[in-house]
Amino acid sequence: MSPLLHHHPPNNDSFTNIVSGFNWESSKKKGGWYNFLIKSIPEIAASGITHVWLPPPSHSASSEGYLPGRLYDLDASQYGTQDELKTLIKEFHSNGIQCVADIVINHRTAERQDSDGRWNIFEGGTPDDRLDWDHSCICIDDITKSGDTTTNSGGTGNPDTGADFNGAPDIDHLNTRVQRELSDWMNWLKTEIGFGGWRFDFARGYSPDITKLYMGNTRPDFAVGEIWNPLSYGSDGKPNYDQDGHRRELMEWVKAVGGSATAFDFTTKGILQAALVEGELWRLKDSNGGPPGMIGLMPENAVTFVDNHDTGSTQKRWPFPSDKVMHGYVYILTHPGIPSIFYDHFFDWGLKEEISNLTMIRIRNGIKASSTVRILASDPDLYVAAIDDKIIAKIGTRYDVGNVVPTTFKIATSGNNYAVWEKQ
Repeated sequence: MSPLLHHHPPNNDSFTNIVSGFNWESSKKKGGWYNFLIKSIPEIAASGITHVWLPPPSHSASSEGYLPGRLYDLDASQYGTQDELKTLIKEFHSNGIQCVADIVINHRTAERQDSDGRWNIFEGGTPDDRLDWDHSCICIDDITKSGDTTTNSGGTGNPDTGADFNGAPDIDHLNTRVQRELSDWMNWLKTEIGFGGWRFDFARGYSPDITKLYMGNTRPDFAVGEIWNPLSYGSDGKPNYDQDGHRRELMEWVKAVGGSATAFDFTTKGILQAALVEGELWRLKDSNGGPPGMIGLMPENAVTFVDNHDTGSTQKRWPFPSDKVMHGYVYILTHPGIPSIFYDHFFDWGLKEEISNLTMIRIRNGIKASSTVRILASDPDLYVAAIDDKIIAKIGTRYDVGNVVPTTFKIATSGNNYAVWEKQ
């Protein structure tokens, strides 16, 4: 992994803007999701998007792709065929957009049962024995749960190095065959299919040392990990003001991976939606006067977002308040970090024009992942911040911002309880 120690996230200091190219229902699209999404590429490209995050590409026991089995079998995906995926990626590339694969390697579903009736015989999806594993590739302490039923998959591998996933057998990533064959598969996704980056699903399910190994073996142009841990809450049921411990967990993961990956900034999402729901915009300034999420300490490695297929869509596991979604985008598209736009908001909510206005302001003013923030106001009903002293963003119900915005700044875009100014 030593060659990657000085490898920092590429383009993050210039301009990286991600769109998640699917939701929880995309696998059910008539005619196939890949064939549908390809029609939207001109609109995505016109909005200044640099990367699109695509769903898990392999055969899966669940239509959404998050219970993968035959990893090399892309024709069995509910999103479309391997050729359709390659065509889609090629078209994205021709429009200057890189594609990020959703890499689900914490767990895996077996092809069939062993002689004792346990599901632990895996098939890779090729004529040879690549990824054709057995119980020796499953963690010895793995437990799979379905409803009230708990089963032991018969794993004889090393103990799990991270959090348990109950939906399918947890893979032993300390096994050198597992490491080698998963790395080969990921490199195949790069060379044969055309992916340039990874989104590591349930990355807390295995040690960051493991992620570091896969990063070193595959050298993606971009990578982001999903480290979703709960915020700390007070006795009143609200998130605590100080979420420093939460964001430092994300930072420690990035450092342990070698500094070359990014992490979804769940801290910023949680604080931002709490501040907007409660009318407590003072939450958006930490005790040191900066942004309270991961972007306040390690912005170049923080991927900010409002919602995704898990938190929003039809799952709604932690949804952003629907009437405050644009305020969320005003924040993440004007502030440091690497902003990620959710498919539903861009295409299905009628927000494409408003979001695109913000991405264009970001590009026009050279706002980067490492841009600096000066918070000018953080009251319950008003938040105002200057970014790189080039733009000023305001969210909150208070209309009169007083003399906080200098006369040298002119309105660039505005909407319901938000505005953005540019320096003239």
